[in-house]
Parts: sequence; structure tokens; C-alpha cells
Amino acid sequence: MDTIKVVAFDCDGVLFDTEQANRAYYNHILTYFKRPVMTAEQFDYVHTHTLGEALAFLFDDEGSLEAAHAYRQTMDYRSFLPYMEMEPHLVRLLEKLRPRCKTAIATNRSDSMNRLLADFNLSAFFDLVVTSADIERPKPHPDALLKILTYFKIEPGQAIFIGDSELDEMAARSAGVPFVAYRNPTLSSPYHIQSLREVENILTQGSEG
Repeated sequence: MDTIKVVAFDCDGVLFDTEQANRAYYNHILTYFKRPVMTAEQFDYVHTHTLGEALAFLFDDEGSLEAAHAYRQTMDYRSFLPYMEMEPHLVRLLEKLRPRCKTAIATNRSDSMNRLLADFNLSAFFDLVVTSADIERPKPHPDALLKILTYFKIEPGQAIFIGDSELDEMAARSAGVPFVAYRNPTLSSPYHIQSLREVENILTQGSEG
């Protein structure tokens, strides 16, 4: 591995434990339209995909989908923040990374990402945030990571991407960026971590290699 210049993170499941928040968010929309709450299979899908993809998955006709989009635009995402928990050791890791490394986010979230960072006082810790609204194709496509590489003018081997889903793994593979699997042993990667503290060990290996 080359010397690492950029550390990129997925959001949901990496920066934050967002399962409860996402479940509450989509179930709230479903309940408003008098639909059953999500099944486990439905939640597995919406938790990793974009907002647009998730709503299209939950609302299967054009009229109800348009209504769901219109309603969600009236919702204040901050009401779901109490369901979210920042991952342990995140702030300490970000403080240690900077200024030696640049930091970035590649997420399938859209307009909620910047508000989320601001409300948890994390905005200043990231040099670049790439959401699904900033690119043509969200993960599993590599567009977000390619945008990060272009922005920082680096080669794929000079970055790492920390993610927890198959979509993250596929995006990293397509972009040629070394992938760090976070708390998901089913993913294919030479780097598996259970805590963000372990990222420093990977960076040390990179600088020595």
C-alpha cells in the first residue's frame, strides 16, 4: 500500500449507528400513508441505498411515490437525531488524522448529511463530503470515490475507504481504493476492524510499506 494521504468514510454504520434513526424515519413515512412498517428485508435495503432508491422501493407506484417525496420534504430530520449515536473513538481518530491526512465522506445520504455533521459538531473535521446528490451514480458505483481522488489529486492507492456494506466494498473495488471493512466479517477485504481506533494501525502499515 502506498503512503495514505486521504482517509474516506461511509456514514451510516461507520461514523454513526443510524439503524434506529433510519428505521424510525422510513416507518414514520409509511405510517403517515397508512402502510405497514418495514419488514427486516425492506430495512436491509433502505439502510444502505439512497433516499430516492429507498422510497421507490417502499412505494411501488408513481402517484404514491410522488406523495411520499412531497411529504418527506416537510419533515425535519433533526427530530430523528436522538435515535443516532456517534461511533466511539471517531472524534479522537479525526483529531489524530489531521493535518497529516485529508479526510472525506462518501455516502449514499443526500440532503441530510451536512445537517447531520453540523448538529454533531463534525463539519470542521472533513475536507470533502460527497453525497448521492453530488454525483451521477451512487454506490455501489465508484463515482463518489473517484470524485474524492480527483479532488485531492491522488492515486487510488493513496486513499483508504472505510465502509460496512457490500455497496461500499463494490464501490471501493471499482475505484481501485483499498477497502477497510468495518464490523462486517462477510465483506471481502484484507483489512477488517471492529473499532475506529484500529485505523491508525492500517495507516502505520501503509507508511512503512
